[in-house]
Amino acid sequence: MSTRPHRRGLLFDLDGTLADTAPDLLHALNRLRAELALPPLAEARLRPWVSLGARAMVEHGIPEISDPDRRETLRLRFLDLYHQQPAQEVRLFPGVEALLAQLRLPWAVVTNKPARMAGPVMQALGLAHIPLVAGDTLPQAKPHPAPILHACQQLGLPPADCLMVGDGQRDIEAGQAAGCATLSVGFGYIPPGETPLRWQAAAHAEQVADMATYCLRWQQGA
Repeated sequence: MSTRPHRRGLLFDLDGTLADTAPDLLHALNRLRAELALPPLAEARLRPWVSLGARAMVEHGIPEISDPDRRETLRLRFLDLYHQQPAQEVRLFPGVEALLAQLRLPWAVVTNKPARMAGPVMQALGLAHIPLVAGDTLPQAKPHPAPILHACQQLGLPPADCLMVGDGQRDIEAGQAAGCATLSVGFGYIPPGETPLRWQAAAHAEQVADMATYCLRWQQGA
């Protein structure tokens, strides 16, 4: 008698895992620098900080201003500017579209990006139909496990049957705390001096092709 394969699910971080969102974020930051009469920065300087969120982007993108209260004002203005154009240049990383086309299991996106930005990004990527847990869907955000647990509930699966994939330490910590399997990726936005292997995920993928291989094996129950 044949048995049905064990049902599994996938959870992906958005920025730096599925999608390259850096160009739009850099555009917003350079608009903010222009408002401050500061020269623009090159994308390469800011890419490593994208996964750490708006606070890190302002800290490393406007080092000329160090006052905490002023930085908080700038963070809110940065988010405002990004919200105006969150999906002009966003794209899936090369190879991700092919991976998603092969998935036959339920999957969702869990991001710390607020819904007002994450929604338009998902739509621009053709992923508006995919379950999304944004940074403000719940009171807690990653590395708290609550967003991961919420995504598992949306997929109708226990955490132990889901794989969390991300390019940030908080993705792995959240997945582990929720009881998921975890996969770190090294092609996203990794801050200088950080090594994804230190996050002690169950497995690591250095390239998109490696991530695809692992996710498809997970889909097959391997």
